[in-house]
Amino acid sequence: MSTFVVREAVSDEDRAACFVVRKEVFVVEQGVPEEIEYDAYDASAVHVLAVRSEDGLPLGTGRLLFGEAALAKTGDLAVGSLGRLAVAQPARGLGVGVALVRAIEECARERGLSAVDLHAQTHALGFYDRLGYEVYGPEFLDAGIEHRAMRRGLS
Repeated sequence: MSTFVVREAVSDEDRAACFVVRKEVFVVEQGVPEEIEYDAYDASAVHVLAVRSEDGLPLGTGRLLFGEAALAKTGDLAVGSLGRLAVAQPARGLGVGVALVRAIEECARERGLSAVDLHAQTHALGFYDRLGYEVYGPEFLDAGIEHRAMRRGLS
């Protein structure tokens, strides 16, 4: 079993690796139109990247929106928005997704946020529930995929 590390993606190379994983998971696997996968929020978001320890192969990514960028999604400046969480198929089941979520939560704490919201694809509700997120609101479509809003308070 391979080991991996998760880090904030601050270099151009790291951010490019995040976009490669997102394209593989969302555009290729799930059929999300590429023109809506990448958005204006990418420039100001905090991106995290999971890479295989031995060779730096990108395994997963996610992003955190905060402040004004998150306000439309969360309704509260003190609540961040976790999004674009993607784990490459060969890395699923290794704990990469959990590590990415926890890293994003830590980034939110560092920015003084009190909670994190996300829009979970309905097939992933159990994953986020196990991590302490609670569903609220009705199901809705995003990119043609059923989602539910979820939130977890940070302590």
